[in-house]
Amino acid sequence: MKNNWYVVYTKSRCEKKVADFLSKRNVENYCPLNRVYRQWSDRKKMITEPLFNSYVFIHACEAELNSIKKLTNNIVNIVYWLGKPAIIRNEEIEQIRYFLNEYSNVTIEKQPVRMNEMVRIIKGPFRNLEGTVAAIKNNMLVLSLPTLGYKMMAEVSTSNIEILNHGFSQKIDYASRSKGIPVLN
Repeated sequence: MKNNWYVVYTKSRCEKKVADFLSKRNVENYCPLNRVYRQWSDRKKMITEPLFNSYVFIHACEAELNSIKKLTNNIVNIVYWLGKPAIIRNEEIEQIRYFLNEYSNVTIEKQPVRMNEMVRIIKGPFRNLEGTVAAIKNNMLVLSLPTLGYKMMAEVSTSNIEILNHGFSQKIDYASRSKGIPVLN
């Protein structure tokens, strides 16, 4: 049987604990950790916290899911989509890993799954990655991860993308953004 990435739903604030427990049991897993600054009354400190509340990704075959769920009572359930365990594409796991390695203080927002323009990033840390852009606002590129139903945001210069359209590429000139209409070159 083929291994896929699945999502387990954990008890609140147990993501790291579940990930550590699964690692000790030799279950391949990934708990995306975001580096964020927290302010206390006497200091400011960078900490790591789970990017997705109550979610841990596991790499296993579908037949193993029920036995993995029973390993600890901190796993509430397997996440299902249309009556089957939700499968996350390997490319999306790699994009999350890469995104979190390059940026700190990443934010996520719940979004409905929508189809928008496909783009390729031509400069910067995401060079040559293609994806669906949910929005571009003030040099903020919003990268959509459709199977998760979330979007991740990071400041990426809009001059560093090109639109992929029916087999040919067009670069966008955002210098005339004041009117809100990109000019194609």
